[in-house]
Amino acid sequence: MRTEEPRAVRLQDYAPPAFLIDEVTLEVELDPAATRVHARLKMRRNPDSKTPKAPLVLDGQKLVLHEVRIDGETLSANAYQADGEHLTIHEAPDAFTLETVTTCGPEANTALTGLYLSNGIYCTQCEAQGFRRITYYLDRPDVMAVFRTRIVADEKALPVLLSNGNLVKSGRLKGGKHFAEWHDPFPKPAYLFALVAGDLGHVEDKFVTASGREVTLRIFVERGNEDRCAYAMEALKRAMRWDEEVFGREYDLDIFMIVAVSAFNMGAMENKGLNIFNDKYVLARPDTATDADYAAIEAIIAHEYFHNWTGNRITCRDWFQLCLKEGLTVFRDQEFTSDMRSRPVKRIADVRLLRSHQFPEDQGPLAHPVRPESYIEINNFYTATVYEKGAELCRMIHTLAGPKRFRKGMDVYFERHDGHAATVEDFLDAISDGAGLDLAQFRRWYSQSGTPEVLVTGRYDAARETYTLKMTQVCAATPGQAIKDAYHIPIAVGLVGPDGKDMPLQLEGEEKPGGRTRVLSLTERTQSFRFRNVTEKPVPSLLRGFTAPVTLTANLKERDWVFLMAHDSDPFNRWEAAQRYSSGLLISMVEAVRTGGRRRRGVAFAEMVSNVLADKKIDPDFAAQMITLPGEQTIAQLIGKDVDVDAIHEAREALRASVAEEARDALTRAYERLRIDGPYSPEAAHAGRRALRNACLSYLAVAPGGDGVTLAARHFSEAGNMTNQIAGLTVLASIDCRERVEALDRFYGQWKGDHLVMDKWLAIQAMSSLPGTLGEVQRLLEHPAFTIRNPNKVRALIGNFATANQLRFHAADGAGYALVADKVLELDPLNPQVAARLLGAFKSWRQLEAGRRKLMSRQLQRIAGTEGISRDVFEIATKTLA
Repeated sequence: MRTEEPRAVRLQDYAPPAFLIDEVTLEVELDPAATRVHARLKMRRNPDSKTPKAPLVLDGQKLVLHEVRIDGETLSANAYQADGEHLTIHEAPDAFTLETVTTCGPEANTALTGLYLSNGIYCTQCEAQGFRRITYYLDRPDVMAVFRTRIVADEKALPVLLSNGNLVKSGRLKGGKHFAEWHDPFPKPAYLFALVAGDLGHVEDKFVTASGREVTLRIFVERGNEDRCAYAMEALKRAMRWDEEVFGREYDLDIFMIVAVSAFNMGAMENKGLNIFNDKYVLARPDTATDADYAAIEAIIAHEYFHNWTGNRITCRDWFQLCLKEGLTVFRDQEFTSDMRSRPVKRIADVRLLRSHQFPEDQGPLAHPVRPESYIEINNFYTATVYEKGAELCRMIHTLAGPKRFRKGMDVYFERHDGHAATVEDFLDAISDGAGLDLAQFRRWYSQSGTPEVLVTGRYDAARETYTLKMTQVCAATPGQAIKDAYHIPIAVGLVGPDGKDMPLQLEGEEKPGGRTRVLSLTERTQSFRFRNVTEKPVPSLLRGFTAPVTLTANLKERDWVFLMAHDSDPFNRWEAAQRYSSGLLISMVEAVRTGGRRRRGVAFAEMVSNVLADKKIDPDFAAQMITLPGEQTIAQLIGKDVDVDAIHEAREALRASVAEEARDALTRAYERLRIDGPYSPEAAHAGRRALRNACLSYLAVAPGGDGVTLAARHFSEAGNMTNQIAGLTVLASIDCRERVEALDRFYGQWKGDHLVMDKWLAIQAMSSLPGTLGEVQRLLEHPAFTIRNPNKVRALIGNFATANQLRFHAADGAGYALVADKVLELDPLNPQVAARLLGAFKSWRQLEAGRRKLMSRQLQRIAGTEGISRDVFEIATKTLA
């Protein structure tokens, strides 16, 4: 049993650092077993510190300390104390230069934080607290310094030496070594430090800023992958131009670099001037990357670049303010993608992600505010709440202010806080002052956890020609927060008349209508909004564009959703109506499966599918969203308790087959019409056609009496790009047939030399609905294509099985739970951060029926009670059980 419980860090305990660091000079001599780091820190006492006589306490982990000097004088052993976490100097002057000489072991660093060596490439990951594994330092975001880094290494083995800022000097040294010296003139916290060294190829381009400065752009990759960087480079240039035009932000260094590596815990990292990426978000070619890969590359390249201002130039005061850089930057990258591609489709994708990942977080034992109040391990708070819900908070402010006023607020934020470590309050004050917006009540969104529910009733008064919307907001208790104050919730609404057209909206007290979509501010527990001059009974279109991260319960009937599904002018709400109708239908079918009752066939949904496919004016990508049924996990979340995963799967498969049968002709015509015979393009128009065609394929493959296997096999074999090849293979993977085995073998034979494509091969098999999937996953754990030391492999195989295969992970005998728990414990000593993320698959265990609840709880207790587990895994396991 575990006996030690880690201590929590609390927001209320924040205190300014006792010391500040103004300048950092690092000399790093790379060696696999013992990299030598000579650090010179120009330091001074912090005049704002509450402890003016405090000793100097530096953070450090996994370091061997060789020497400590202050102002050139070597300290005696009794002048300082070094342990596994800190270096404490008992007496320090008010201003001084501290020098330390340490060594660390990159080759043995399997956690992939700090400095590590993988596939012959030295790489760093310092967010959140990795820099302390490189040298002793005040490793906190409110300590910002100017860095100068000199890297020394073997020239033949490591010809490329990179760090933050601009290259100021390089040359050869004796003994076959060489050096490179980099200087970053902009103060930054240590978590933004980066170093990369290896035998890398690169592609180069130029970008001319709005003020006329020329910036060199370089993307570094493992040699042989240079031909897969073109799209990433173009995405980077689009992002740079967009940020100038939309937010007025120009790049500030002479060079911007991206390095793509195959062993990386996250998606990417925004280190100043030297972004380090998981290579799956850089490398793309039509035969190796899907349309989804291209879209993700564009979005993540933009996200990390946008951090240059929202994260780097202005960083967060402490890690409780993480949403300040991440939520804001997610909002910015969402807007960028919306401008580059389809805004409705992007909004749908973002809400899908929010509902599938963040809503369950808000409703479970791991619920926390967008700005958390405490943590045990900060790596566990890179969550959907901080990122996705944090972005929704920025979007609500944007909705309330409007684009022009929001931009004014952002201008004030940049002007006030450039070069500083800011707080949520700093951000909200700047936006409020610049936009002229009262955000006093809105601040509650940052401190209260949980997903508010808005209950809406509509009442039409024909005699007075009024329509009244009564809205009530409630928010359930969450861990540590039993009672919630009322939120400020912006809710966009429209009224759709019997002719299917939007009515002009004139609120009581107004002299004339104010448009056909209005944003109402719900600020009280209960409020009513009355519209005048409503000559016919309308159907309300509520929460248009999903203007707030809430759940909505309205007194609308099934026929109203069918009506909105056909007529709502707001694309998001038209899609939402289709989801509401089909979700209600599926929930009733699940109950029928469980009780043996009559199952419905979903004729209205099938009619909608046929009508959408026949309408050639509709964006194909949006049409693909419209005709896709809610996923099994979505239905489980909506049911909420005593979830029967087998009944959900059976009901959804039955409805898929029914829709395919009813709409077979329309599906077949669209499938043939949408074929693209020319060269592949990743741009939105072509990607949309492929998305809709592949959605049609998924229906046709299960149409009763058809030959879906032959169609899917032909789709796979004739594919001229990875998008279509994966679509065919995904369909076949869940059909027990000879063609499935042949396709998987052929795919492996074709792509076994490409690690990124092999991740797709692993993932497809992990997500198969076939009964033998658990056995296949166990077999693949021993396959040469898999290694538990690579996070991408873990996510592809184990992660997808646990989070994207509801049916087989939740097998009634608990074997899926046991497998994933075993892998969490195996992975934890190697990479605690990835192990803790994997354990997140257990977070909704209380929603399941009693038998599965007991089995999941048993595995969580086993993990929580294991002696020696990391803080990362301990925190997730114990909070999930709480």
